[in-house]
Amino acid sequence: MIAMRTVVLSFVLLVVSVLAAQAAPATSRCLAVADVGPRVVPAAFRPAALKETEVRLTFVGHSTFLIETPGGIRIATDYAGWAGRGVIPDVVTMNHAHETHYTDYPDPKIGHVLRGWNPEGGHAAHDLTVGDVRIRSVPTNIRVWGTGETEAFGNSIFIFEVAGLCIGHLGHLQHEPTVQQLGQIGQLDVVLVPVDGVYTMDHAGMVATLKKLHARLIVPMHYFDSLTLGLFLEKVKGTFAVRTSEVATTVLSRATLPADPQVLVLPGY
Repeated sequence: MIAMRTVVLSFVLLVVSVLAAQAAPATSRCLAVADVGPRVVPAAFRPAALKETEVRLTFVGHSTFLIETPGGIRIATDYAGWAGRGVIPDVVTMNHAHETHYTDYPDPKIGHVLRGWNPEGGHAAHDLTVGDVRIRSVPTNIRVWGTGETEAFGNSIFIFEVAGLCIGHLGHLQHEPTVQQLGQIGQLDVVLVPVDGVYTMDHAGMVATLKKLHARLIVPMHYFDSLTLGLFLEKVKGTFAVRTSEVATTVLSRATLPADPQVLVLPGY
């Protein structure tokens, strides 16, 4: 009798469960998957890969640019400890004008730390190849901060030869390059130029230097606000065309360089 009751009860429970299943609305599989939480963690944003003929240039601020080569080498210029959030460059260059252009404590993960001056005296003499970029330096003099005296070879113009381009960073240039220095620099395609007009070279001297360099793209740096930048742009009016970018990053290639020398303003200072 007990066995019969158990069988009947089991049958009733089975019927009830079937009827309940038929009456209940179907459950969304998408919602079910969503309820268990994401199974794929979105990757951090990565910029598009560069072609072999391209270089990515980002204005980090002051005199620091991040140069990225098609081979994946990252270079920070006038590095004072910051090259962008989370960025540890493969190579950093520095200059000795004052502490916004160098650091005594570079991250030990940085493979190549190139000082634009020689702490032991004399001039810095860099000429090395890292991955797909050749990096070399041309020394210039600077004024000793706060005294007006001259520090021989305290600055270096760093030149980066990569992807068919020759990119020059003038550092904290405070005098017009000599004929010998111009010969050592060679023909630049892109020049990164300090334009404050006071702490580096005055605007007249800087424009005269740019005319001698004949670079097809001129990118201002080392300006402190829109007024400082505006004074430089006013000085070059009628000599160079000016284009302003809305973003701090641009991709350079020989094929896309302007036919005539042009100033490209990247936001930030």
